[in-house]
Order: sequence, then structure tokens, then C-alpha cells
Amino acid sequence: MNVFSLAAETAASLQPMLEIAGAVAAKTLPQVIEGLRTWIMGILAAVATLFLVIGGLRYMTAAGDPAGVEQAKGSFKAALTGYALAVLAPVVLQVLQGILGG
Repeated sequence: MNVFSLAAETAASLQPMLEIAGAVAAKTLPQVIEGLRTWIMGILAAVATLFLVIGGLRYMTAAGDPAGVEQAKGSFKAALTGYALAVLAPVVLQVLQGILGG
């Protein structure tokens, strides 16, 4: 048994573990963009939900104070912007994919 056959045997035996771990060969551009889209949408939706909750808490604790109500409105606007960006993320990444030729 030479070194090359031993290396080939070892690589073949490690292949199932590598596939499980997700450490397979390099991904194609569409696969990378799909992964980015999923991550970006998730992060944007999470941050927007956080701003929505903060806005709701600020509105409830404002007790009619105009400054507190304005802060709550600002948080609601930020949440709306975040949700809009999360919805538009696939479109933006599709345009990026078209520009890069994927």
C-alpha cells in the first residue's frame, strides 16, 4: 500500500462526514446568493421586530408625553423600513446576481 492509495482511502472515508458538516466543495454563485438572501432576510426581520417591540413599549410608557410618542413613532418607522428591506432583499440580490452573471 503506497501513500497515494492510503490518502485516497482516507479521503473516501471522510467524505460522508464532510458532507454532514457542510464542508463540501466550493459553492456556485447562485448557491452563495441564496444563502446570503436567507441570512439577510432573517437578520433584517429580526431587527425590525426588535424595533417594533421597542416602539410598542415606548408608546405604552409614554403616558401621553409628546416626546415619548415621537420616539415610539420613530421606532415604528424604523421597523417598517426594516420590514421593507427584508421584503426587497431577494430583489436586490437577484439584480446583483444578474450583474455578476450568475
